[in-house]
Amino acid sequence: MAGRKQFDVDDALRRAMHVFWRWGYSEASIDRLTEGTGLGRGSLYGTFGDKSALFRKSLERYVQTYHPLFDQALSGPHPSPSAAVAAFLQVTLNRIADPTVPDGCLVTVSATQFPALDAESQAMVRAVMDGLRTMLEQALLAAGAGEQEAAELALCTLATNKSLAVLSRAGFSGDDLATVAAAAARIPGRPHPLP
Repeated sequence: MAGRKQFDVDDALRRAMHVFWRWGYSEASIDRLTEGTGLGRGSLYGTFGDKSALFRKSLERYVQTYHPLFDQALSGPHPSPSAAVAAFLQVTLNRIADPTVPDGCLVTVSATQFPALDAESQAMVRAVMDGLRTMLEQALLAAGAGEQEAAELALCTLATNKSLAVLSRAGFSGDDLATVAAAAARIPGRPHPLP
C-alpha cells in the first residue's frame, strides 16, 4: 500500500535515541543517525522531521522509558530521606550498568551541550531536569524531610545523578559509582556547612 511505512518506527526512534545518547546532539550527525537507525535520509526526515525534532522525540522516548522507574523507586514509603535518595540513585546505577544502552544519560549529555540545542530543545531538557527535581522534593517531604531540607537534598541528589552519568562516560568503575551514590545517600540529616 502506498505511503505505508516499511520499517518499525518505534524501533527506529529507539535507535536514534541511542545515537543521541552516545554521541550527544552535536556529534549525532545525519550520517550517524542514518547508520544507527538503518534509515535513509528521506525516510528519517519524512518520519521524524529535522534533526532537532528527532532529538526531541528521542528525549521524550528516553523520559517515557526511564522516568517511570524513578517514580516507582520514589513512591516508597521510605523510612527516611536517606532511603529515598538511595532508591533514586539505585535506578541511575542500574541504568548505567545495563550493557545494552550507551554509557551515561541522554539528559546529562544533552545538558552538557546546551548551547548547541535550539530554544525548544533547551527548554525540554531543562523541563526534564526540573521534573526530576520536583519528583525528588515530593518524595523527600513524604519521607520526613522539612521543606528547606527537601529542596536542598533534591538539588544535591539531582546533581549526583548527573555526575554519576558523567563519571560513567569517563570509565569510572561500577564500584566507584556505587561509592558516590552511597555517600550521597548518607548526606541527609548530617549538615556540614561549608566554611
